[in-house]
Amino acid sequence: MSEERTQQQRQQQDSPLQTERGGTKIEDSVVSKIAGIAAQEVDGVRMGGGTSQAIGGLLSSVTGGSTGGGSSQSRGVSVEVGEVEAAVDVTLTVAYGRSIPQVAEAVRRNIINRVENLVGLNVTEVNIAVNDVFFPEQEQQQQEQQQLEQQRQSEQEQRVR
Repeated sequence: MSEERTQQQRQQQDSPLQTERGGTKIEDSVVSKIAGIAAQEVDGVRMGGGTSQAIGGLLSSVTGGSTGGGSSQSRGVSVEVGEVEAAVDVTLTVAYGRSIPQVAEAVRRNIINRVENLVGLNVTEVNIAVNDVFFPEQEQQQQEQQQLEQQRQSEQEQRVR
């Protein structure tokens, strides 16, 4: 028991968040957003599963492109944050044709790097669930169609005015 306490005390002393002048607490939402952004920095990754992406896309189209507060960055991310450590669970979709183990390892390394360097917490684990694949070509076509539709709508609104 005393061995665990001394290990925790050493970790707290080594943490940039716990100093003799006071401590810094990092909220879960901050770590979640950073982990989500870090995961999306890896090529061929979309956050969340197919359902959460569809719902996020629907909300985005209804609200005009923003679901408020950067929720798209933390979609599919769950974190447990302690005083000096954090554990991250990520659900994502991978581009068809990509090696899922290689993408997962790249996501894991990037999340650990970003959270440890930007936040100062030691990342104990990053668990990744890949629950869908997407086709980049189809996604690009859908985006182009949405842009054309938005242009038509704005042109019609300008004519009405």
